[in-house]
Amino acid sequence: METAAGPCPAFEIVEPGEQTLPFVFCSPHSGRAYPKDFLEQTRLGPDAIRRSEDLFVDQLFDFVPALGAPILQARFPRAYLDVNREPYELDPGMFAGPLPDFANSASVRVAGGLGTIPRIVAEREDIYNGKLPLTEIERRIEAIYFPFHEALEALIERTRRRFGFAILLDCHSMPSSVRLMPGGRRADMVVGDRFGTSALHAYVVMVTQRLSALGYEVTRNKPYAGGFITERYGRPRRGVHAIQIEINRALYADEVGFLPHDGFTLLRRDLWSLVTCFAGEVEAGWQGDLAAAAE
Repeated sequence: METAAGPCPAFEIVEPGEQTLPFVFCSPHSGRAYPKDFLEQTRLGPDAIRRSEDLFVDQLFDFVPALGAPILQARFPRAYLDVNREPYELDPGMFAGPLPDFANSASVRVAGGLGTIPRIVAEREDIYNGKLPLTEIERRIEAIYFPFHEALEALIERTRRRFGFAILLDCHSMPSSVRLMPGGRRADMVVGDRFGTSALHAYVVMVTQRLSALGYEVTRNKPYAGGFITERYGRPRRGVHAIQIEINRALYADEVGFLPHDGFTLLRRDLWSLVTCFAGEVEAGWQGDLAAAAE
């Protein structure tokens, strides 16, 4: 992927020296390496085009390899390609030519402008002046989307084989304008498990209770129950559990200036506490199950 600063990998896997936790972390929307050709295609300025970023989420969770878990981080921006969608959720009005027959052009996400190749950024501003050539489908989906998911699936499967199960934590951030709590108060965190289908209930309770104990206002599945990644990989009956975590950006960043503020360090420390406590609870239950099976 060619950016103004030179070649850049589309995504990166940061591995621990040895994986000791049955966790895989994913940050699919925090990429901020904008391809040169994309910047030439967009009608938006350098600030407006960044409004879809999950600001610094990769940095909030950059400690997890030191704890014994891998993290997959997108370097490409969400406005360029959204891997938290089906492979071909595409708006036919965006392209100069007919889409493949297998494209899903009828989804709610496409209608809202937020397909695999998005039409708008978060403030509902159109990204492009004109139609895109059909070659962009191959350039983005074939060359980046599929390799990203192949890498994620391989990490999950390796973890499942090693530990007998795997827990995917899909990490995101949400605008501070989202108001969900009684009285119009904002939620600090939203924990998503596709309405109880993508992860063992006990794991979701562990995450929710720990965040609440740290003093955060936490909701579950509203309005973010988890996107394609949570739905695609969460298979509890196979021993693969997927949980999405949405973090209110106002907790740690200046959303207008695209800069972390003083809350970043505190939040990162609390997320470290979340992961270590969650890992301890999961390990205790896992060891208990092994002991029971040995009796």
